[in-house]
Amino acid sequence: MKNNWGASCILALVFLVSNASPALADGIIIPEPPFCDPGPCRTPVIPISRSPLVIKNHIVTVKIEDQLAVTHVDQVFLNTSNTTVEGTYVFPLPLDAVVQHFILWVDGKPVEGKVLTAEEARRTYEDIVRSMRDPALLEYIGRGAVQASIFPIPAGGERRIELEYTQALSADNGLVKYSYPLNTEKFSALPLEKVSVTVELATTSPIRAVYSPSHSVDVTRTNPTSAIASYEASNIKPDTDFNLFYSFGEQEAMHLFTFRDGRDPTDPDGFFLLLAAPRPDETAERVAKDILLIIDRSGSMDGEKMQQAKTAARYVLSHLGPDDRFHITTFSSSVNHFASGMSPASAAGAASKWIDVLKASGSTDINRALLEALDATDTERPTYLLFLTDGLPTVGVRESSQILENFKRNARSNIRMFPFGVGFDVDTLLLDTLSQEHHGTSTYIIPGEALDAMLSGFYEKISTPVLTNLELEVDGVTVYDLYPEPLPDLFQGSQLVITGRYREGGHAEIILKGQTNELPQTYRYTDMQFTEESSSNPGAESSLPRLWAARKIGTLLNKIRLEGNERETIDQIVKLSIRYGIVTPYTSYLVTEPLVLGAVEQDRLSAQTFKDMQAMPAPSVSGSDAVQKAQEQNALSQAEAAPSLSQEAGQTIKTVGARTFVLKDNVWMDTTYDPGKMTIKKIKFLSDEYFQMVKSRTDLAACFAIDIHVIVVDGATVFEITE
Repeated sequence: MKNNWGASCILALVFLVSNASPALADGIIIPEPPFCDPGPCRTPVIPISRSPLVIKNHIVTVKIEDQLAVTHVDQVFLNTSNTTVEGTYVFPLPLDAVVQHFILWVDGKPVEGKVLTAEEARRTYEDIVRSMRDPALLEYIGRGAVQASIFPIPAGGERRIELEYTQALSADNGLVKYSYPLNTEKFSALPLEKVSVTVELATTSPIRAVYSPSHSVDVTRTNPTSAIASYEASNIKPDTDFNLFYSFGEQEAMHLFTFRDGRDPTDPDGFFLLLAAPRPDETAERVAKDILLIIDRSGSMDGEKMQQAKTAARYVLSHLGPDDRFHITTFSSSVNHFASGMSPASAAGAASKWIDVLKASGSTDINRALLEALDATDTERPTYLLFLTDGLPTVGVRESSQILENFKRNARSNIRMFPFGVGFDVDTLLLDTLSQEHHGTSTYIIPGEALDAMLSGFYEKISTPVLTNLELEVDGVTVYDLYPEPLPDLFQGSQLVITGRYREGGHAEIILKGQTNELPQTYRYTDMQFTEESSSNPGAESSLPRLWAARKIGTLLNKIRLEGNERETIDQIVKLSIRYGIVTPYTSYLVTEPLVLGAVEQDRLSAQTFKDMQAMPAPSVSGSDAVQKAQEQNALSQAEAAPSLSQEAGQTIKTVGARTFVLKDNVWMDTTYDPGKMTIKKIKFLSDEYFQMVKSRTDLAACFAIDIHVIVVDGATVFEITE
């Protein structure tokens, strides 16, 4: 048979739950007889990523009770070749896993599996790497496996594989980790139609924190002892393993993640993440708050937008706390108020009827609406201003700079500003600056999205503040570059995620200060350990550098967008973008540079390249492009998970833990490699030394798994894998 597809091993994405291990292995189908170019042969030569077998769908459902996890994996494989394929399914097990129950089904029929020891599995992986001359499986060296025969898959046919097994999860300082390998990028020739991971969590005591540093998950808390964390995407090739952390118990939650890798002599400082969550029980004291609701009722709001705005306003009114107060302002060419000052929650019914008769007409006087609403505020309690508009200012003061100055001059320090821009005809510069200068966030609702659902969902998250005016102190370790800055208020059912840098390491006391109903509150967490040197296998903690860099880059991009280009800001963005593999609007300009790698080379941007960067056209403040840019940069600055690379960027950029690699002259180079100062140790691909290195250092094995030609920096040593 003539066939241009190669012999392949396909990712069948399986379960990982080791508390401190890195990415675990994925199931693979080894075609038999193997394929090679141009047809069947004994020695395959085509890379795994060009297999005729691709994953079509990948659905993972996890049920966790306290620390016992049951994972169900549902995958569909598609044979894209013109001949029948059969083979052996190999499922690498998690490191140090104790699988209490294991079931393997193929198209609804149970299949018997053979358990391989770690040594047997290692030989299997090495044989595949040698025969296919493809290192993609190297990151799985050192783990056991389950092996099973797979029924033939006809040309163009599908095969469904289901796995289910149970495993006990371990805890570290009260924090439990669940992991699942989703790095399919190097195994699948085509994007997956659908990927989803749903974790249903139930505990015997209140859940304190639920957090994923790897993926943007939607967390729904149904009651104090249960939660659902879900991730879903379509038409993608996932490149990051799924990690979820959670804690439960009677104490307040303060969890510290740290990572410090001394392999980069130009930047030896560490990275940390603080995860703080209030007590989610119903008896916890809540902060009495004021709500300012400003609704645009200009002519452009007529129709569905106005109806949705009314629905959202009624939702806010019906969910006020008994001690809360509110003020409602509507505006067009004129400005109207439900009442002259703050109204008690008991007046919500009358306000709802007042909202019912609102009609949309006239122009847009944003300046006057904001200033008149501020007249109703005082400094007694935290005040949350929800400002909804779908247009640019058209009457009164129309210059954004003047509106911002007027608001800043009149706003009290307790104001938290949350603008909602509806549609594309909004001033993103105005809305984003208002939110950033007044401790809030901007939300953009593009055409087709439900305004009422987004506004009511947002209010649900901020409806119950428990700690305001937060300040963070760290005694014993020097920390800097913290994000977000300033710290937002802490709400019931939510959590505060703080990222930053630290010098050296050691034990420290973390102090979180704030206010509850004007009374000062101080929480002290003693003996918190900032690691002085991370292990060679740090697990999920190795994602901290990219998460911190994402927030800093997003903040710097917003600074340029709102304040204009500056050499220093552009330099920082470029260096961070190269070092941590985060694509920015400036990245494309680096293609013309002869080599932009290493600490030295990063300082050598040509004058012309910088001039081109600085001359990038200033983005419009309104329109679809402006809204999209605002959404992307705000999301980056507020990221709770390290961003994944797009499929396009993934062709030239790869990330492995804290390391980033860039493809240059057909070699994947570690971005910390400085050719002017570092000496290279060459290792021959598939040599005994090569496999010995893989066996002894699993973190390096994951780097070697990128491709045949790789340069990896490991402290003072640089390894170059060559043919």
